[in-house]
Amino acid sequence: MQWFGTDGIRGRVGDRLTAELALRVGRAAGTVWREAGGTAVAIGADSRLSSPMLVAALTAGLTAAGLEVWDLGLCPTPAVAWLVSQQPVLVGGIMVSASHNPPEDNGIKLFGANGRKLDDRRQQEIEARIEHDPRWMAGAWGHRCDRQNLLELYEEAIRQTVNGDLRGQNIVLDVAWGAAVATAPAVFRALGANVTVLHGTPDGERINVNCGSTHLEALRAGVLATGADLGFAFDGDADRVLAVDGTGGEVNGDGLLYLWGRELLRAHRLPQQTLVTTVMANLGLERAWQALGGRLTRTAVGDRHVQAEMLRSGAMLGGEQSGHLLCHHYSPSGDGLLTAVHIAALVRDGGPLARLRQESFEPYPQRLRNVRVEDRERRLHWEACPPLAQAVAGAIADLGTRGRVLVRPSGTEPLLRIMVEAETEALATYWSDRLVEAAQVLPAPALA
Repeated sequence: MQWFGTDGIRGRVGDRLTAELALRVGRAAGTVWREAGGTAVAIGADSRLSSPMLVAALTAGLTAAGLEVWDLGLCPTPAVAWLVSQQPVLVGGIMVSASHNPPEDNGIKLFGANGRKLDDRRQQEIEARIEHDPRWMAGAWGHRCDRQNLLELYEEAIRQTVNGDLRGQNIVLDVAWGAAVATAPAVFRALGANVTVLHGTPDGERINVNCGSTHLEALRAGVLATGADLGFAFDGDADRVLAVDGTGGEVNGDGLLYLWGRELLRAHRLPQQTLVTTVMANLGLERAWQALGGRLTRTAVGDRHVQAEMLRSGAMLGGEQSGHLLCHHYSPSGDGLLTAVHIAALVRDGGPLARLRQESFEPYPQRLRNVRVEDRERRLHWEACPPLAQAVAGAIADLGTRGRVLVRPSGTEPLLRIMVEAETEALATYWSDRLVEAAQVLPAPALA
């Protein structure tokens, strides 16, 4: 597809992503939804400076297609997904955000009436309408209305998923100048936790910059400085979260998935003892989960693929190393805040996160390197580069069962991602260096 990637439409504002494109997307999606019998959609956004412009353009397109637009204002992506799934009148939802990307990027994520991201078939249908712009429907205009108060319903729903409260817990939240500002501190405080907030106002120029789930240094420093029990770092639209324990140790998505999965397993709430994750998940997670008698299924990268496999197999919990976790007991989409409150409750009942982390599994040393390749076709067909293909084959043969190699194009950035896992740091570093070196023959590469 020309416009849709692994997580909707995303790119640099003013370059790939423009107000004109947003207008066309709104009108195309609105036409598809209107033809399916829909009458209203919800739209939310993160704090980027470009978000109001894109929301306005999308709203113009949606109302031109005859739909009523519920404007949720600043809100997390999972709030849009949950609200759409709970409001029968809503035929879909749109979130304006580029997730963890830098402030100059933005994106458009689309959800169906079930609160789940649109599948490939529906995205292709909308793409066809984008390319062949629908005619204006004179006399059938929709209208926009404020619905920011609906976030209170989402917050209450999150609180009700936890048994008891979090009184006595000292928790640091890094909300990354983004959408989590609108909900995370309020939910944790309502549950009784003592909360310290970092980067706690909406700031479109600083969203994700040296903070949040891609930069844990600030959260780690905040936890250690305050003597907190644990801390959570969200990305710009709050659909992913990572944690730091009271000693400053990091717990990534693999670790959170294991801990939450083990809790559900013990409660007999995990059908077929199955976790769903992606090809990026650490080999240590897989072997530790199998040691518990569980089954781990891998998908392509992207929470959309994780969700599709969960729906196919009936699995109730899945996630990504990056911090996207999906629990279908409570939500139709990945939700950083939902994950955080359940991990906090797990710590309340099970003891310090540092101890739980140490008792979980030992991750294999992993090296993830990015090579910038602007040419999209070269990224997609990297196997056609003989030096890189030969180096990958050599690494796989050498590592055998002692590790893994994964080379894949990013779905959101002009990067070729190279991942090597091995039993030792030295072996992982050796082969990641060899693969990056081999990738230098691709056109105009530079280490990212």
